[in-house]
Amino acid sequence: MTIPCALGKGAIAGKRREGDGVTPAGVHHAVRGWYRADRLRRPASLVPLRPSRPDDGWCDAPGHRLYNRPVRLPFAAGFETMQRDDHLYDIVLDLGWNARPRIQGRGSAIFLHLARDNLGPTEGCIAVPRHRAARLLAVLGPRTAIVVGPRMQPVKRARPIRRRQAY
Repeated sequence: MTIPCALGKGAIAGKRREGDGVTPAGVHHAVRGWYRADRLRRPASLVPLRPSRPDDGWCDAPGHRLYNRPVRLPFAAGFETMQRDDHLYDIVLDLGWNARPRIQGRGSAIFLHLARDNLGPTEGCIAVPRHRAARLLAVLGPRTAIVVGPRMQPVKRARPIRRRQAY
């Protein structure tokens, strides 16, 4: 399945660092997710989802022991709130970027979330249009490969070899 999406304002790259706006190239997997229960019903998904809470956050402070991990707000170090006013995180999936092993400063909070109406760039996440999210979630599971990289070309199928029959 191919779905139009928004990627990071810093383009796609194999290596990244905190705050560069780059969407990491490679194969990603949705490991868990959150949804805004005050705005929508629980979406059907094979990815484990739970309702987000007002005190849910994500640590994006390199050097902190909870870097690139969920945290409870208020939080003393740098963080991102998981309940945003702009609806982008009404559905948000953790893509497991920089989780194992976790490398300080290599980038945090790489999510698949809802896109802006104009499909504008993200800070490094993958954002899908709201009207496509339900269909995507219905087929997306933790083992589903989410491929980010150069445009993939369809594989050309070889023509079958026709053998001449001996008479």
